[in-house]
Amino acid sequence: MIDLKKKEVWFVTGSQHLYGEETLLQVAEHSKTIAASLNDTDEIPVKIIFKPTVKSADEIYAVCMEANTTKDCIGIIAWMHTFSPAKMWIGGLKILNKPLLHFHTQFNRDIPWATIDMDFMNLNQSAHGDREFGFIMSRMRLNRKVVVGHWQDPESLGKINAWTRAACGWNDWQTAKFVRFGDNMRNVAVTEGDKVEAEIKFGYSVNTYGVGDLVKVVNETTDKQIDQLAEEYASSYTLMPSLLKGGEQHQSLREAAKIEIGLQAFLEAGNFKGFTDTFEDLNGLVQLPGISAQRLMAKGFGFAAEGDWKTAALVRAMKVIGSGLKGGNSFMEDYTYHFNPDNRMVLGSHMLEICESIADGKPSCEIHPLGIGGKADPVRLVFNSAPGPALNASIVDMGNRFRLLVNEVIAVAPMQMMPKLPVARVLWKPYPNMHTGCAAWILAGGAHHTCYSQNLTSEHLTDFAEMAGIELVMIDKDTQIPQFKNELRWNEMYYR
Repeated sequence: MIDLKKKEVWFVTGSQHLYGEETLLQVAEHSKTIAASLNDTDEIPVKIIFKPTVKSADEIYAVCMEANTTKDCIGIIAWMHTFSPAKMWIGGLKILNKPLLHFHTQFNRDIPWATIDMDFMNLNQSAHGDREFGFIMSRMRLNRKVVVGHWQDPESLGKINAWTRAACGWNDWQTAKFVRFGDNMRNVAVTEGDKVEAEIKFGYSVNTYGVGDLVKVVNETTDKQIDQLAEEYASSYTLMPSLLKGGEQHQSLREAAKIEIGLQAFLEAGNFKGFTDTFEDLNGLVQLPGISAQRLMAKGFGFAAEGDWKTAALVRAMKVIGSGLKGGNSFMEDYTYHFNPDNRMVLGSHMLEICESIADGKPSCEIHPLGIGGKADPVRLVFNSAPGPALNASIVDMGNRFRLLVNEVIAVAPMQMMPKLPVARVLWKPYPNMHTGCAAWILAGGAHHTCYSQNLTSEHLTDFAEMAGIELVMIDKDTQIPQFKNELRWNEMYYR
């Protein structure tokens, strides 16, 4: 469903006519070599497209305009091989609406000590040409990422990789559609938000459809489709005995399959990239979509419960950013704590809807009472999540701005079995420690819903926040509450 290789990042090199045709030919050849190398590396998931050297204000404006109107172009990498007077860039940068990475590199890695002369110096002027370019972007208050290093260095490639992935997520949000089946959970604050401002700021739209609209599509599902999906469940997961064919609750498995088929059909017909539902509005559905939400997330759809459209959109973006990387991304909720002084940690879960992409091993397909919602017992996947570095991210509406909050965590293996907890779950320790991490999250107004990621880093989401032009608040190994409070105060003044 998500194919990042279809997306393009344009490699644009700046120079000027002052240097003459011979030098400009060398500039072009060097640029082609770098662009080809970036395109060929497995480190970068998108196509890197070489563009001819820009040498005048008209050429710069033209390439920026072309980037804006090219659907598959998700951003520009700019490099000043020589000196490129920055006033030439003003017109193009004013209209550019795609993300920009400023690559401060040079063609040669080392100084050729024995042969360096003025011809070499005139050709290889990135050290000060990029400073001229950097000034004009700072003068224009433009968001961009700056990567410093040789174009063959693994560190440089890693930073470009993170930015291109973030650009894919940002591009995916533009004109994306998310559907809410019913409203948000009654009386809940954090799942509310300004959908109009979100569409202006982020590019995606959120609209509500009645559950009856979904039920109509669900009821069009054929027995043959249900048979096929029920068989897929049986082959993909460990089914509890009552759900097996001939078991006393096999019909519930078929109802779950029927809901999943209808949900996917509804989403695909409407070109939706994600959805929300709520247990308070299930009229016409036999059970709350549990395994449906889990499996649709695994296919790339965004999801969040209780009408939380901001988190559903974030889950989708993070799935796009992490596409092809080892590990998964899932809707998540901080559920309960382990406050043992020697081993403090968080148990993350939800009633049903945790994506199987973060499962450690083969999930079990089970059916149990839910206890709320007043519907039949729902089918769900039950599993533990793998230990390792991870993060939780949340977008909240602060009234005058959106805030992206990120907490780096370390997931741990369960200390003991939890045989009576029939949900997917993950245990983690928030950085820098339980007390500081949780206090900082609460001070920043972080939601109880998040997107939990095993394969993204803070760098991915920092780049994403820069592209979106929104506030980013980070909780990591270095967080200290007094400084964190000051950061929140400073941000409040900045955005006011």
